[in-house]
Amino acid sequence: MARYLLRRFTFIILTLFLASIIIFAVTQLLPGDVAQVVLGQFATEAALKNLREELGLNRPLYIQYLDWATGFIQGDWGNSMVSRTPVFPMVMQRLRNSSMLAALSFMCYVPLGILLGVIAALKRDKALDQIISAVSMAVVGLPEFVTGLLLITFFAIGLGWLPANSSISPDTTFWEALPYMILPAITVSLTNLAYITRMTRSGVIDVLRTDYVRAANLKGLPAWQVLTRHVLRNALLPTITVVAMGIGWLVGGLIVTEQVYGFPGLGRLLVFGIQRRDLPLIQASCMIVVAVYTLANFGADILYGLLNPRIRLGK
Repeated sequence: MARYLLRRFTFIILTLFLASIIIFAVTQLLPGDVAQVVLGQFATEAALKNLREELGLNRPLYIQYLDWATGFIQGDWGNSMVSRTPVFPMVMQRLRNSSMLAALSFMCYVPLGILLGVIAALKRDKALDQIISAVSMAVVGLPEFVTGLLLITFFAIGLGWLPANSSISPDTTFWEALPYMILPAITVSLTNLAYITRMTRSGVIDVLRTDYVRAANLKGLPAWQVLTRHVLRNALLPTITVVAMGIGWLVGGLIVTEQVYGFPGLGRLLVFGIQRRDLPLIQASCMIVVAVYTLANFGADILYGLLNPRIRLGK
């Protein structure tokens, strides 16, 4: 198990290194001139030249990358090219907001998706299974902005139960922000629910066909004991991967949802940086998304090891 985790941790370090190179290279290929964006279209050539020198944009690219990567590791993420304020607190504040929304969504769609998947598997090919499968696939087929607008129209405008705008102040606590996160969380949950449901259903059906489950049933074990001890322990292995990938997506992939509801999260900050070609802001935001995604998969590897004895034994 230790050797397995060491290999996975080494893979994470390599992934982050390659991701940093790709992110830096892509930001250099973005159209437009940073100095022009900052100073405006009427700036003189002398002013543009001075700003490029101040920001270090006229240095060789490999030196710019080394300075940025070294500073990022040390916690110095530079200053925003637009607001001239440190990037680190900006990103951490938005990451905190996105994490709150992601946590609420995660607590909604993961247990519900597993429950619906188990029910669908136990009622395979029956009416309840067909209803769950049809509804989940229909929901996941809707784009997030369509789902969001429908929820706003019904719950915010029609019934007036929840706010349509999810803008919150920087120091808002989780419980204070909860009413503003319900509709975005439902939107995100509906998008991910079908994947968890279908994966759980497939895994449970496969495990129910195995010999050891048949043997457990023949021994007269209670159905709930067979389900919890033998079926779910093995059936949820593929679901763990989907859940882990969903965690990474939840933090960085909320761009559409945050835009629809005006929620001040990391995805919306990334859009702001791209629109203004704010390179330090874009680079830091993207690296945080990659880091969360890789760490979520590392957590999935640990759960795999705990649930799968062959991994613990290094087989």
